[in-house]
Amino acid sequence: MIAKLTGRVEQIEADRCVIDVNGVGYLVQASTRTLAALPASQMASVLVETQVREDAISLFGFAESAERDWFRLLTTVQGVGARVALNLLSALSPRDLVVAIQVGDRAALMRASGVGARLAVRVLTELRDRAGAMPAGVAASPMVAGASGLEADALSALVNLGYRRPEAAVAVDRVVKRLGEGAALAAVIREGLRELAR
Repeated sequence: MIAKLTGRVEQIEADRCVIDVNGVGYLVQASTRTLAALPASQMASVLVETQVREDAISLFGFAESAERDWFRLLTTVQGVGARVALNLLSALSPRDLVVAIQVGDRAALMRASGVGARLAVRVLTELRDRAGAMPAGVAASPMVAGASGLEADALSALVNLGYRRPEAAVAVDRVVKRLGEGAALAAVIREGLRELAR
């Protein structure tokens, strides 16, 4: 079982890369987030999840352990295979997945290719109790467990403007992560509106 590869990144494509380890090129499928982090034509390390089937041995690469752990969890959901799990990890970071699942944000999951309404509901239902224990790079958003301060005020403003709470919570979380806790309330609301308009 291959758990990690370190070698030269020979080729990067839309959904996979080739890593040359001592003259052997390994074809590694990965999320766009991981592929973007790989330095072309340079040495790099990726964590690997190996899947063995009767007709193929597939390698899935991850830049960080949180993404690999989420891949493992997502593929336990009925209807979520390796490709759909990578699509979800391309659309949402581990932190965004924690927030989306805890607030029940079906629309966020449906941004991933191959995820329709029914599959999004299944992911939310099956992983709701497990998402909080999953790695997110940083702690899950305080909005999930009852927000206070800047985030709560911004969330309240967006909800009062007619946006649904789950989508508004994800937008505010992204904005605060980008601007920092010291951002002005007006700036967070303005950027939150831009996030929601996408």
